[in-house]
Amino acid sequence: MDRSASAVWHGDLKSGKGVISTQTGTLKEAQYSFKSRFEEGVGTNPEELIAAAHAGCFTMAFSNELASAGHVADSVSTTAVVTMVPVDGKPTVTEIHLTCEGKVPGIDAAKFAEIANGAKQGCPISRLLAAAKITLDAKLSS
Repeated sequence: MDRSASAVWHGDLKSGKGVISTQTGTLKEAQYSFKSRFEEGVGTNPEELIAAAHAGCFTMAFSNELASAGHVADSVSTTAVVTMVPVDGKPTVTEIHLTCEGKVPGIDAAKFAEIANGAKQGCPISRLLAAAKITLDAKLSS
């Protein structure tokens, strides 16, 4: 059975502050518990945790890539959707879809997409989950 979950990081990159929201709540300073929909109501919900981590990690990588290119975003939101399937009895991430939307003064859509793709390559979690199919849609907000 496929399992999937999504998480959204949304915030202001000038301050570096943002909020991560998942399907079951909002992450705030580690005061959060994951409840599994799959393991008889106990344990963790690993796909949701991975989605939350990836949304935040990608956004920080994106912020660093923007800064290297001499740009600062007014706001960015990244949605990560993680799909897991059991492989040899263990939950395995098979697919991650990232959607990054941002408002960045002085940049065009092509440059925005180029920087976002560079962030995807440089994101530590993307590298960690390299066996998964990782796709990215980058959208510049006006």
